[in-house]
Order: sequence, then structure tokens, then C-alpha cells
Amino acid sequence: MRMRIPRVTTMSAIIIHCLGASGEETNALMEGMKKDPGASMPGMYGTYAMSRESSGTAWQPEAAPEGGLHIMRNGWMFMFHGFAEAVYDDQGGARGGRRVYSPNMVMGMAQHELGPGTWGLRAMLSLEPATIGQNGYPELLQTGETADGKTPLIDRQHPHDLFMELGTTYNLAIRDGESVFAYFGYPGEPALGPPTFMHRFSGEDIPEAPITHHWLDSTHVTFGVATLGYVWNQFKLDASIFTGREPDQHRWNFDAARFDSYSARLTYNPTHNWSMQVSYGDLHSPEQLTPNVNQQRATASVSYQYPWRHNQCGTTLAWGEDFNHPGNALNAILLESTVVFDDTHTLFARFENVQKDEFFLPSDPRDGEVFDVTKISAGYVYDFARWRHFKAGIGALGSVYVLPGALRAVYGSQPLSCLLFTRLKL
Repeated sequence: MRMRIPRVTTMSAIIIHCLGASGEETNALMEGMKKDPGASMPGMYGTYAMSRESSGTAWQPEAAPEGGLHIMRNGWMFMFHGFAEAVYDDQGGARGGRRVYSPNMVMGMAQHELGPGTWGLRAMLSLEPATIGQNGYPELLQTGETADGKTPLIDRQHPHDLFMELGTTYNLAIRDGESVFAYFGYPGEPALGPPTFMHRFSGEDIPEAPITHHWLDSTHVTFGVATLGYVWNQFKLDASIFTGREPDQHRWNFDAARFDSYSARLTYNPTHNWSMQVSYGDLHSPEQLTPNVNQQRATASVSYQYPWRHNQCGTTLAWGEDFNHPGNALNAILLESTVVFDDTHTLFARFENVQKDEFFLPSDPRDGEVFDVTKISAGYVYDFARWRHFKAGIGALGSVYVLPGALRAVYGSQPLSCLLFTRLKL
């Protein structure tokens, strides 16, 4: 497989040389930049550009920009990416709250030729168990998981685990445009749903999780995943066996791997600007507090990326259905867009409509009743400083909610929420 030269700056080339890259590698890097400034690292699952890849084994439009730092050393290719935010969160209404917290994540990837194919390593970690805490942060209409192993989290978003992904990959090119690959993660992400919200361009700058998270991409931290996949040009078919149970309230450790669930996904990238997927999963006992409830999940999504001049626009439209056994069949729709001007000004918006039956504690007679709710969010980030590959910014996000009458008495007639935040991004 022919390795393409990573897209990096002159400073990156100096860093690579200081890290120990040979003169030939550094010269090849510089020549590649001159001949093909848009060149990209090769993908971990095929012979296409890495910009097509997102979280787990998911694809995004190949036109999406590659963030982070890309370097070469002694035949290895590395990529590093991360962010840290400081957020002031004010959720209004009777169920709201105020909180200061810090979402954060750091990830690294490495790949090297091994035998007839390419071997890869992936790692992603977060200090959110400390910077957000076990009880999570306030977010109206958010549900899922638990903070203490006894009561569900309602109107709060849980922190990520310390170990979000520790994975290894291997891909074997069969012929031009065709490959097979294997992925194993503990934890990892199965072949289910669109790219995770914090890794897709349309959502990565939005500083709170979508309320459709548990309908689309909540499996992105799964303790035990094994995936096999096949790539043919613009098509990818991947299937996984994995642990259906979501992470428990102990966020610093490893949960038990059970491999009791399965999923399959078909993805089609017709051009550099588009990515489409459909997927299905059978999840065994996903929620710790309702261990006798199994779930079937179906998702479909379309993502579009439009670069022009020094600007980028990304949009994702996604649908998901959770069919609980026993329980309700619940649907969710998400539409989100992000526009970045001159890599400095970022505008984003998100629309979500979802059916939920978890707004009340099990002791409340209304628990299990289905409510159709809508959340509309919009915001802006201004990146005011840069240092090498890092940039720092400030931003704000506001949200409004459309609630059925039965919930207005609980949340208030017109609750509003606002987030003010700073961020450092690699």
C-alpha cells in the first residue's frame, strides 16, 4: 500500500525531525507538501485518505478537515488530537441548575506497515470523572445511565470514562480500492450509528451532548468490541460483536467484557462531500438499572461537508429508533450544522426531536409514559489565539425547548438554557 504524505506545516516538519525522523523522511514530507498540499495520511481501514475516518470504524465525508497534529517517524505515522473546555452552564426552569465543569479528551493514533497489511493503534482518554464528576452536568431533557448505581440520571449528562478507547486495528489491501480490516477495542466503538457527536465535524464544537445521544451514538464507549469489515471503493460493510451494557458509575476503571450483543452497518460515500450510513444493533441489557430490558436500535444518517476557500460547512441529519423489550419503541431525529470561517469564527446549530419515557423516577406513576420533546440550540465560538497547532477560543450556546403540556408543569412554561465557555483545541 502506498503511503501518502501527511498534511502538516513547516513547523511540523521541524518537530518530526527533532523527534528522530530520518533526513529522507523529512525531505519526503517537504516534497509531498510542495507537490500535494492537500495530501492526507492513509486510512486505518483502507487505501483511502484518513480524513474519511471518524470515531471507531465510522466514516464521515472525505472533504472533512483533518484536525490535530500528524507526524512521521521511522516508518510510523502518528496523529494526535484533543480539547479541553471550561464551561459555565445555566439550565433554566424548575428542573434546571447551574454548574462549572470541564469536558475534555485527548486521543492518539499510530500506524505502521506489518507484513502484507497495516497495523494500527488507537487510544482516547478523558479526565471528566474528575473535571465533571460522577453526577454529571445539568442538561435539560437529557437521560441515560446512572450516577450511583441506584437512581437514573435525569436532566443531567454523565461524564465519559477515563478510558474512552483502547483499540488495535489491522487492514489488508486486496486490490486497488478494496480491503478487509479488523478492529478490537477495550473499550471501543461497535459498528452502530453515525460518527459520535464529539468526532463529527457538524457537532464537535458544540459543548454539550445531544439529547438524542442514546438513540444514535451512545455505544461509542463500550467495554469489549470486535469488528470485521470490508471496503470496496466508496462502500464499507462492518459488523461487530460487543458488550451491550453501557458503562457503569465507576468511571476510572474497566467494566466487564461480555460480548453479548451484535450490530451491522453499511456506509456509502458517493463523493468526497457525502457520507451515508444505515445500521442495526441488538443490545443485551444496555441499562444497568433495568437489566431485564433488551433493546433493538436502528439508525440512518447523512452527512455533507462543503469546503470553500478557507471556510468549512458540515451538516448531519440522523434518525434513530430504540425498541425496548419489554417497553416502548421510541424515535429520535437530529439535524445539526457547523460553519467555520477562516478557522477563526465558528457558528453552529442543532435541532432535536425525540420521544422519551425516562423523565420521572421509577417511584413516580408517570415513569414509562412517552413524551415527545424538542430542543433547539445555537451558538458561536471565536478562536482568539494560536500557538503552533493549538488554538484557544471563547463561545456561547443558547437553547430553547418545546414541551408537551404535561411536562410544562414540571419544567416550566418556557425553560431556557445558556452555556458560556472557553476552550483549548489541538
